[in-house]
Amino acid sequence: MSSSDHAGYAGDVSPSESFDAITQNEQAQIVDVRTTAEWAYVGLPDLKSVNKTPLRAEWQVFPKMDVDAEFVGKLRDALTARGLAQSTPLYFLCRSGVRSKAAAIAMTAAGYPHCFNVTGGFEGPLDPEGRRGHVAGWKFEGLPWAQS
Repeated sequence: MSSSDHAGYAGDVSPSESFDAITQNEQAQIVDVRTTAEWAYVGLPDLKSVNKTPLRAEWQVFPKMDVDAEFVGKLRDALTARGLAQSTPLYFLCRSGVRSKAAAIAMTAAGYPHCFNVTGGFEGPLDPEGRRGHVAGWKFEGLPWAQS
């Protein structure tokens, strides 16, 4: 876990650290907070090797990109449907690590104490040529992913 400021949530982890955590802890979950469009066109973490699928919960709703006021309730329901307790470690993932940090803070405030932000997200920041996936993130670290 990085030592960066992480007030309001459990902390920051790299994509590889999050994958290791969900591999080692049967309860730990990846929560992908990107939009439906991103899941469809950019891809998703492929967790078949650890017999899991990422939980999908939009933090912001496409196309307006307003924060979903019902995010916490929807994710709480999804966690309950999977039989997961509030003590479950949750690893929040977005495109680059900004929305996921906000989601981790919101779920921590809702009583989930083990919420982590996956730094670099799924695609990472822009490189000097203005492209993602070449500097940091899930894809850059060579973790399994699939595109529909």
